[in-house]
Amino acid sequence: MAVDDGPTTEGLGGTTMGKKSRRTTKAEPTAAGEVGPRQPCPCGSGRRYKACHGSADGATPYVLRSFEGLPGECDLIALREFVPAAQAPLTLRPGAYDGRADGRSAALTTLLPGLVPAQVRENGEVWVALQVPHQSGDPSRDFAEALRLGLESEPGTSVVMPGLPAPGPRLQDVVDPEGDVEVTVLEGFEFWFEGKADDDPAVAATLEQLNASIDPTSRLASVEAAYWTSVGAKEHLRWVMPYDEDTLLDALARLRAADADRLGEDTRLVGSFRAHGLLVPVWDLPLGTGAEAIEDAAAAFAERLGEALADDTGLTTDERSARQGLTNRQLTIR
Repeated sequence: MAVDDGPTTEGLGGTTMGKKSRRTTKAEPTAAGEVGPRQPCPCGSGRRYKACHGSADGATPYVLRSFEGLPGECDLIALREFVPAAQAPLTLRPGAYDGRADGRSAALTTLLPGLVPAQVRENGEVWVALQVPHQSGDPSRDFAEALRLGLESEPGTSVVMPGLPAPGPRLQDVVDPEGDVEVTVLEGFEFWFEGKADDDPAVAATLEQLNASIDPTSRLASVEAAYWTSVGAKEHLRWVMPYDEDTLLDALARLRAADADRLGEDTRLVGSFRAHGLLVPVWDLPLGTGAEAIEDAAAAFAERLGEALADDTGLTTDERSARQGLTNRQLTIR
């Protein structure tokens, strides 16, 4: 499947067999979603889990569903993985960081100048960048640390994170679970410069270069966490869904077998990718479709999906075949 789905991806192929061992060992049982000690570490390092994020050397453990429990979990995954420019204000818990967050404003953003993890604006608001790689296997822990450092920094400065101390709070510990996450998708990075591009030719040139690299993106209004994008010769809809993967694949297979998985004429569900423990189905759209044209179709699909999710009968032969096809068209974002 050829899907433009953002940063680093890894295939789902098998491993190469070496010489047979004279001894056989039974696979170690693991709970659902748990990584076995001899399995590859999900962080993508290539090492076994027990020698990487599953080691006992104090490293932050790998968390598969790192944004679970946060308001707007699916939107945060989208901002982390494939939305070029966007912001979402954060509502912090009273007393977070021993009260240092009280009365302070914070927001999540996709990227910041210089690829810094966080920045303190002149008005004291702390912006935390989601598309910055960190060493930890728990992005929520990384972002909470960047936010803490921002709250302790002076206005107009950027945060430097030389390393991640452990233990420490995660975003789930400092963000109000009842707060709303309202995503604003932006057409460019003008918000970085607060109007300075109008007076500084160098800033204006930088801004023009940055904006030229952005694929037009819009968040649908009719459903949650679905993002239309145009990537030149193609248009896609990428939709982060908050359901158990097996249950969602069964539901999508039912719709595929009934030819009910489309978002309109000449659209096609081409596959999905996994990100932070959730599945992100991807549709190809005819060139020139635009986001507004699929709003009603997306809402109608959400209703059909809800009915398919509630169906607990066994899959038919056609549905099992459709599910296998969907499973073969998956990627994993590290």
